[in-house]
Amino acid sequence: MSVFSEMAELDHEQLVFCRNDDVGLRAIIAIHSTALGPSLGGCRLYNYANDADAVRDVLRLSRGMTYKAAVAGLDLGGGKSVIIGDPSIKSEELFRAFGRFVESLGGRYITAEDMNTTVEDMNRIRRETQYVTGSSAYAGGSGDPSPVTAWGVFHGIRACLEVVYGLPDVRGRTVAIQGLGAVGMQLARYLFDAGARLLLNDISERRLAEAQDAFGGEVVDGDEFYSAACDVLAPCAIGGTINAATIPRIRAPIIAGAANNQLDDEDRDGALLEQAGIVFAPDYVINAGGLIHVAAELHGTPQGRAMKDAASIFDTVKRIINVSRAKGMTTTAASNRVAEERIDAVSRLRRLHLPHR
Repeated sequence: MSVFSEMAELDHEQLVFCRNDDVGLRAIIAIHSTALGPSLGGCRLYNYANDADAVRDVLRLSRGMTYKAAVAGLDLGGGKSVIIGDPSIKSEELFRAFGRFVESLGGRYITAEDMNTTVEDMNRIRRETQYVTGSSAYAGGSGDPSPVTAWGVFHGIRACLEVVYGLPDVRGRTVAIQGLGAVGMQLARYLFDAGARLLLNDISERRLAEAQDAFGGEVVDGDEFYSAACDVLAPCAIGGTINAATIPRIRAPIIAGAANNQLDDEDRDGALLEQAGIVFAPDYVINAGGLIHVAAELHGTPQGRAMKDAASIFDTVKRIINVSRAKGMTTTAASNRVAEERIDAVSRLRRLHLPHR
């Protein structure tokens, strides 16, 4: 399939390939939609097996950002960027070169922190462009969005518990967390403080030890995560882990985590979860707290308000589940419909108010 065919399949507006051999930069910026506002989405640094995988990832992620902003009620479009390379090798020059490409788009794309990028990386990008969020306060930003992302996921889990068990209380419930990065570790803290029992899964022995020291809990090795006896599976690492191979092994009645693109195939895997009676909180709905955080930065809103707004993900997740059940469709299809209806409605409104010539 050609690049243009892939863009057409997901209805993307723009795909930008960025290269600077002097600093080893190879990056791709995807702008899915600017119907609701400028596209915003994080910059991911990952050593992709090949360029085709990088293109597929950035296209899927940017589309998810469009829908995430739409469902969250934000006046933002969806974008994403990936830098292809070894996350252990970073430089100021790399991120500043990337920042110049972001600046060249004139605000159509606003970047932010994502997998394997940090607040310090955003500080470097900010030296070349104003179109970046999540840098340090001293650099004019609002810092790490992870606590707000995790806060939204925590409340999304509460919503799912209420749907399944009748009460939103996490106390005494068992939650298995896959991935103890910035968001996963913060989510573990919120759950622990609320009285949940934790099962912990990560490829890093250091992070596992850190989480156990802080929260206790039991380590679940490797693929045993999927068959863990628990109330909630919370994937907070890479995408595509909920698939035809793992779904038959899942014993949890709820999947609600922070990872992007958790379903390997949205239609097929959503249907399989529905058939299995598993409640799935669509990832771009439940993990919208980070976007809410950076939207607050863009509008100069206090970060306390961002935490309050992220808590409203409880109501959003319940709404999506209710639409799903009322319409007889998967939760992912329901959230897509809610997003598309808002995008269409706002687009029509804007067309009505265009000046006549």
